[in-house]
Amino acid sequence: LHTPMYFFLLNLSILDLASISTTVPKSMANSLWDTTAISYAGCAAQVFLFVFLFGAEYSLLTIMAYDRYVAICKPLHYGTLLGSRACVYMATAAWGTAFLNSLLHTANTFSIPLCKGNAVDQFFCEIPQILRLSCSRAYLREVGLLVFNASLVLMCFVFIMLTYVQIFRAVLRSPSQQGWHKVFSTCLPHLAVVSLFVSTGLFAYLKPPSISFLSMDLVVTVLYSVVPPAVNPLIYSMRNQDLKEALWKLV
Repeated sequence: LHTPMYFFLLNLSILDLASISTTVPKSMANSLWDTTAISYAGCAAQVFLFVFLFGAEYSLLTIMAYDRYVAICKPLHYGTLLGSRACVYMATAAWGTAFLNSLLHTANTFSIPLCKGNAVDQFFCEIPQILRLSCSRAYLREVGLLVFNASLVLMCFVFIMLTYVQIFRAVLRSPSQQGWHKVFSTCLPHLAVVSLFVSTGLFAYLKPPSISFLSMDLVVTVLYSVVPPAVNPLIYSMRNQDLKEALWKLV
């Protein structure tokens, strides 16, 4: 399992576990104790960790798409383009840029004066819901930052789609039916999860307040914050024969 793909899977597993632990346990505890309270510092920490972890995860999914492209379309250059040092640099860049981006969002959001109460209509502290509590035009700074981030997300999504188009073209030229099944069984679920994450996340953060409803906001938020981290282990681990064999050997 000491290959670039499994190195990135290790990072993805850590991010999935941490990201779902940022929101779900607190909401479960509130439900069990019949309360809806969270401290101001806790809310800020939740926003910071959520944006940081999901930003790093999306960057890592983009890198993993490139990893699969090089492995399938340029196999002779795989060791050169994705050596151990290059993998560490890419993973560090994903974590580092996500950290700085989250720090900027958190500082910007919680520097805005809030004057419309202290109730967030969501099961965790979400930036769009917090911005609704502001009555100052300073919130436009954060809106501009969100639009800029959305454009970067779309650029990465286009890159992922283009890499998979090249992968599918290369696989379809191969006579191996087993190779077709192996690639499509992993790539198509990956594309489906990434598409769900991008579409619902952009909708949640960029939709105008006029089309906001509590039930719809809840469903959309669950789709981009809970479903991808929960489904990723099934796609990348439970259906991976190498991981199954390694686990069986360990047991």
